[in-house]
Amino acid sequence: MDQIIDFLTSKSLAEMAADPRVLFGTVVVFVLAVLFRWKYVLLFMFAIGATMTVLRYTGGGGTSETIVDRNMILFIGGTIVIAIVLIYFVFIRD
Repeated sequence: MDQIIDFLTSKSLAEMAADPRVLFGTVVVFVLAVLFRWKYVLLFMFAIGATMTVLRYTGGGGTSETIVDRNMILFIGGTIVIAIVLIYFVFIRD
């Protein structure tokens, strides 16, 4: 248990997302969620994955004002799309 806690506290979120053990665990949870039809687990995994993707594509800009504005618009738009998909699957499609 101490090794797991040390692993979680010593790595950044991007390093942890690229770690093969974390990816394998995510795939196992995804397969189980699909087989057992765990809707909320799948939605949670979608939300985490989509948010990581939006953060990855908006994080690396430069110091230019137009790049910062474009990244902010992309971040806001991506977050709104994620929220709309989650609202649809949690509240509307039941």
